[in-house]
Amino acid sequence: MSWAETHARKAVLDAVLRRARQDPTAPPALDDIPDARRLFGTADGVLLALQQRWTTTLAARLDQAIESDTDPHEARSRLAAEQPVLRAVLDAGAARSAALRETQRGERRMVVSSTNFASHRTTVGAERR
Repeated sequence: MSWAETHARKAVLDAVLRRARQDPTAPPALDDIPDARRLFGTADGVLLALQQRWTTTLAARLDQAIESDTDPHEARSRLAAEQPVLRAVLDAGAARSAALRETQRGERRMVVSSTNFASHRTTVGAERR
């Protein structure tokens, strides 16, 4: 993917989120956003790209939570509070998209895995003291 295409995809996703401020439960209206169909094909394509954006940020937050001995679930909750429109679009989209629901199952596994890792790290650290 070229830088131009990367920037065009980001512009489409940003436009979807700007429009979603009015009603985050509505399906993304791709026909009103230039290049949306060309770059993503369907509303599912947009939702999956938004999920990837969320997951990338969440992964970084989970890493930070582990390093700072913070609860990973709390890190996820803080991110949802910081990005309420994105989270609302993804939650509403999951009701319509099986592909998105499957991807979100991976997100939940990531949070649980981070929680387990943080718990194990705390336990091992306490044993060494």
